[in-house]
Amino acid sequence: MSVPQLSDEQRGEEILAVFDTAFGELLAADPAAFRVKFRKMAASAFAFYRGTACLFYHDLAAGSGGTIAGGPYLDERTSRVWIHGDLHAENFGTYMDSNGRLVFNVNDFDEAYVGPFTWDVQRLAASLALLGHAKALSDDQITELVTVCAAAYRERVHALAAGAKDDEVPPFTLDTAEGPLLDALRDARSLTRFGLLDSMTEIRDFERRFAPDGGSVELDAATRYKVLAAFDGYLETLPESSLARPDSYRVKDVVGRRGIGIGSAGLPSYNILLEGNSDALENDVVIYVKQAQTPAVSRHIADRAIRDYFQHEGHRTVISQRALQAHADPWLGWTELDGAGQLVAEVSPYAVDLEWGDVDDPEEIAQVVADLGRATATMHAAADDQSGESLVPFSTERAIDAAIAADEEGFAPLLVDFAHAYGARARADHQIFVDLFRNGRIPGL
Repeated sequence: MSVPQLSDEQRGEEILAVFDTAFGELLAADPAAFRVKFRKMAASAFAFYRGTACLFYHDLAAGSGGTIAGGPYLDERTSRVWIHGDLHAENFGTYMDSNGRLVFNVNDFDEAYVGPFTWDVQRLAASLALLGHAKALSDDQITELVTVCAAAYRERVHALAAGAKDDEVPPFTLDTAEGPLLDALRDARSLTRFGLLDSMTEIRDFERRFAPDGGSVELDAATRYKVLAAFDGYLETLPESSLARPDSYRVKDVVGRRGIGIGSAGLPSYNILLEGNSDALENDVVIYVKQAQTPAVSRHIADRAIRDYFQHEGHRTVISQRALQAHADPWLGWTELDGAGQLVAEVSPYAVDLEWGDVDDPEEIAQVVADLGRATATMHAAADDQSGESLVPFSTERAIDAAIAADEEGFAPLLVDFAHAYGARARADHQIFVDLFRNGRIPGL
């Protein structure tokens, strides 16, 4: 990776400029939320990396002359596939799919877009370097981790391109997963809808309502009316299979929402309590309505046909997730509120993130990393001409397989070199950022 050599002062100014483009309007509207976001990012180089996809793509574009064209393994097709956009080692976890099956897979599609497949695997590879460094692994051990991930990705892409059946490349479920992935699935299975509802709601006058604490914010009548009108628009975006029982969508309560993650600072968000699939109080459903953000990768992809395909960022997030995730959340949809695109989905009782804190043995880390490579390949393969969307009208796994086959031996070394280089860059940037933040040099805070 070619990154211009800048002094810490120059790099600090560059970081501030990228932040202003990516966060400026939201930061001006809600400085307090960004103080919380930046405090979380200051905690570690990995947390900083998680919160700075904007800087990552700025650097990728700068290193390739400001264009996506002509990079290794990129051609007219492999530069134009559905990508996750923020793929790192902590964006994997469990969910309950539309068939009622617990699956471990990639999660969090807020940054998803159409672009070069290599950008996903490069972002994942650099995150592995940061993870390995935080666990005090040697450079050789980090090289081995990235090589294992690259090999697993390449092997799975080739199998899918060759027409492997589902039973030959099964998803990660309670029956097929091993190690920490299986642990996450078992943890998810131990959770219940009642447990989630108990943490967020209470029974008042024989009906469930949101509890006044737990991060909820009471809404005034005008805001409540706007959210309910947006909810009506959301219902029109759901597939017919999700509308089997109309009473499921009876609204019981609406609140504002606080305490969301690093990536969503400053974005308005609401929770809606619904009847669910029966009159029983333990079957109520909580969905969230969140203003969708501009994906960082989109600022570096000039193809107008991609940009014009989406009505707004809420529509873009949902269409991308449905393309990338087989059997996505049946409650997943979009709407508009105050002229801004919104993402709507269930607050799932069965969501458990991959927990890296107890995964320290290098062999076990390598096993997990190989599975992340396989999950990434499966995600890329899901989103193609079979996804029902016309943006990517070809088989992505065949396109990616052919591109890698043209230089089989160079794929893993490319990712290894990038991982080491950008991992070091991110660690240095983290320290520069901490100094900027603690010395009051971030405008607006």
